[in-house]
Order: sequence, then C-alpha cells, then structure tokens
Amino acid sequence: MIALTGGGVVLAAAAAAGGFVATRSPDTALAPWQTAGRYDDPRLAALSWAILAPNPHNRQPWMAQLRGSDELLIWRDGSLNLPETDPFDRQLTIGMGCFLEVFRQAAAQLGFAAKPVLFPDGGDGPVARIRLEPGGRPDPLFAQVPARRTNRNAYEDRLPPLDALRPLASAVITEASKVAALRTLTWEAMRIEMATPRTHLESVRMMRFGKREIEASPDGIALRGPVLEALMAAGLLTRKGQADPASGEYAQALAMLKSAMLATPAYAVITTRGNSRRDQIEAGRRWVRLHLAATGQGLAMQPVSQALQEYPEQADLYAKARKLLASPGETVQMLGRVGYAPRAAPSPRWPLETRLIDA
Repeated sequence: MIALTGGGVVLAAAAAAGGFVATRSPDTALAPWQTAGRYDDPRLAALSWAILAPNPHNRQPWMAQLRGSDELLIWRDGSLNLPETDPFDRQLTIGMGCFLEVFRQAAAQLGFAAKPVLFPDGGDGPVARIRLEPGGRPDPLFAQVPARRTNRNAYEDRLPPLDALRPLASAVITEASKVAALRTLTWEAMRIEMATPRTHLESVRMMRFGKREIEASPDGIALRGPVLEALMAAGLLTRKGQADPASGEYAQALAMLKSAMLATPAYAVITTRGNSRRDQIEAGRRWVRLHLAATGQGLAMQPVSQALQEYPEQADLYAKARKLLASPGETVQMLGRVGYAPRAAPSPRWPLETRLIDA
C-alpha cells in the first residue's frame, strides 16, 4: 500500500490519525474468539466454537435452534445469500459444512458424539438435526480452531512441506508449471469478478470500513489495521472509491490483490464426485480440516475460488479449472493458496446469542 499510494501520503495520514488509529481495534467484534467454550450447555459450548468456522464473505449464515436437552437444529439464513457470486448457494453450503465439522470437533472435545441428520426435511428445511450423545473422541485438529485464519497476504517464495496435507485434499499442487497456470487462472478470475459491476458491488456492499462499521455489523469483509485506518481517517480509502473502476482507489486495490495472489507457491484442491447439497457439506468438512491441518504446520491458506463460481462471466475459466483440477464427472468445490505468510488477524464474528432462534 505504501508503494502504491506514496510513502509520504501514507505516513502523513498515519501521523495525523495518531491516537485515533491506536484505538481502532474492533474488540467487541473479536470477542467471540476469546469467549468460545464458556457455556455450561455443551450444545452452546460447541456452537460457540463452530461460529469461528470459515465461510464465504464472512456472512456467518448459520442459525441454531435448541430442542429438548440434547438436540438442536441448524439452519442457513437465506437472507444472507450472495446471489451474484454464489447464485446456487454452493459456496454458502460449503461454509455450513465447515460449521458442522467444527461443531463436531468441539462436541467431541467435551466428550460428546454429534449425530447429525442432514437436510431432515428436504432442501427447504434445516441443514441438519443434531443429537449429542456421550462418547465423543477428541480430534487433534481441534487445537487449531482458535489459531486458524484466512490469510490474504503475499506468501513467501519457498515451497512448504505439504505431506501432512496431502491425505486431506483431493490434490496439493506444487509442480511449477501447474502452479504458474493456477496463478494466472485465479488472478484472471478475480479480475473478472472485480470488472463485473454486479459481482464487484456485491463485495463492496459487504465491506466494513473501520471499527465503527465492523462492530455494528461484524460480518462481511473487514477493512482494518493501522495503515488502512489511517487512509480512512485521511479520506483516502472510501466505499465510493472502491466501487468506482475509474478511481485511483480501485486501481490500487486491484494492484494489491494481484501482487498477493501471484505470490503463491502451492495450491490445495477439494473435489467431489457429485455436486449435491450433501457433497457440498462434505466438501466444507474436508476444507476446514485441511485448513486446520495447515495451521498446525505453520502454513497460511486462503480460498481463491472465483474461477469456480457459477455466473456467466466466469464460464470459460470454470471450464479451464475443471479440466485442470478434476477428473471427468467431478466437481471442483474448493481451490486455495498455501504457503508461508505473516500471521493474519482473526475475522470479526457476531456473538453466539445473535445466532440462536427462540433464545
């Protein structure tokens, strides 16, 4: 950002913002990362961990309804859909799979087996009905839940040891020619998403600029940190500028994204034989397990699934991605960057109490 904007401008903005920036951590929106597990009811304790799961655009679409003393229903809130970038709700369903897997791990840590029935009332009903029964076996990956982050930084130019990840992914790609092809593919898909007004504006609407917006709506895409907060304070980072392809802000954002995405030494892929809602849930379970395993190895990960999105402007790249990453008949559900990077901050979360029905 300093290189793109001009060091003097950024330093002057930071100096002017001074103490303002120093107090801009959205502590309330980050509190769920600190309070997870602090509930007497094991269902609430497990849910408080599950809400930390990764999900598209950080929409956090899960809702839970407690029933009796040992059962709960899990719903996906359709009002949080992403109709432009996820027109068939495939990615949001994958996010629900991530949620269910972290719930399972958290319940097991408490000594309970989570017994889910997926889509018990069909596609228009709850995503799962879950009963907790004694006898869960702790999962070693659960230790990484509080440390897992989606890391959008540029990754170091060195190949990480990925043997621990290979059993969890459909493919871990390190071959130089394929990595180069995927760098081009993923960046072109991101460029198309930003150049397509309706898909780009969907993301812009999800942006939360600074502490006040993040704490008012701790979902979506959080823009925070000393440099970004200084630019906001100086009027150099705005929603209007991010939305306007003719603005310098837009060009800077595009250049920053490109620089980070092209700095990728390896990729991980999740495919499924079909593309049913159950397949998508399973893809989510596998993805979060892969991400937790990577975290345990000191590795960063970020989904770069724009080429897998099912809207017309991505059709050519979608076909290329399937040809490159899947066997005939398979669906590529997730594609992610893997490597070493500076540690990223956690994503804001709504408090658990806001995700409960009839609570």
